[in-house]
Amino acid sequence: MNGRPRIAAGAPQRRVRLWFALLCAATLLVCVASLLFGAGAIGPLDSLDTLIRALSGHTSDDNAWFTIESLRAPRTAIGVLVGAALAVAGALLQAVTRNPLAEPGLLGVSGGATFAVAIAIALGADAASLRVPVAQFGALAGCVAVLAASRVRGAGDDPVRLVLAGAVLSGLLYALTSLILLFDERTADEIRFWVVGSFAGRRPDDVIALLPGLAVAAVVVVGIARPLAALALGEHVASGLGHRPRLVRLLVVLAVALLVGSATAIAGPIAFIGLVAPFVARGLAGPDVRTTLWLCLPIGAVLTLGADVVSRLVVRPSELPLGVLTALIGAPVLVAVVRSRRLPTL
Repeated sequence: MNGRPRIAAGAPQRRVRLWFALLCAATLLVCVASLLFGAGAIGPLDSLDTLIRALSGHTSDDNAWFTIESLRAPRTAIGVLVGAALAVAGALLQAVTRNPLAEPGLLGVSGGATFAVAIAIALGADAASLRVPVAQFGALAGCVAVLAASRVRGAGDDPVRLVLAGAVLSGLLYALTSLILLFDERTADEIRFWVVGSFAGRRPDDVIALLPGLAVAAVVVVGIARPLAALALGEHVASGLGHRPRLVRLLVVLAVALLVGSATAIAGPIAFIGLVAPFVARGLAGPDVRTTLWLCLPIGAVLTLGADVVSRLVVRPSELPLGVLTALIGAPVLVAVVRSRRLPTL
């Protein structure tokens, strides 16, 4: 993500630009669908009429506009930001570990953020502005554990072993989180729905709470995109090109912690977006990490917000937990990657 994306030899620039434009258009369509369907008593036709009237400057029904502006618009914005953040975080983890199975939810990064938030809420921190830095700290601890595991002899060379190590860490963290919920009823009541991933009930303040961490992460990612692409060729090659592999890894840890921590604090742990989005991006445009990062932005937004829209419709008037739908999307992709004869080259 260094200025304009540099395209790998196997992915013609025109094709990548076309895919990026199509994915941005798909993101816009999903955003419109998110504004038309969901929380509130007004249906999609009334919502569309209200949007058209508001955009054209005419007066509209106050109740309908309140539903769109206060209930659906913040949820839509959070869906786009969270999806893009998790997708980019997954691409960064896969690039730095050189492992196509690396994903924040599978490797314990989201679990670390969730555990930290559960502790914070149990201790009385209930504002989103307080939960975000706590979740980022938890995600940072998870990132450090992931990189440590990837440097252990054998684990870094075997993608499946690294994922198994991450699964052990995730299981431990979620078990500890469950213990907190079991012995603290107030915490359990507050985060019971959040802990399975949800955008329901999010407010404009939650959108604002996301922005600082995502902005800092964006600056970091722009700065490390070129060195990270060189690191994919090997440490000696990256060093020969004037880059510092250890510093690049540290900056990746920082960026992933900011992205995953911010997203988890607001939306709860949402798995598999960080696996599916980079997998799709590489399939569309090749293995160059700079191109992958650009395409992950709209792909992550479409996957996450699209799943959220579906979650509102399938069991109306109730909602399915978002984490359930993303697992249904991501689990087949995980199985396909593991069962393939040769894992994708990063």
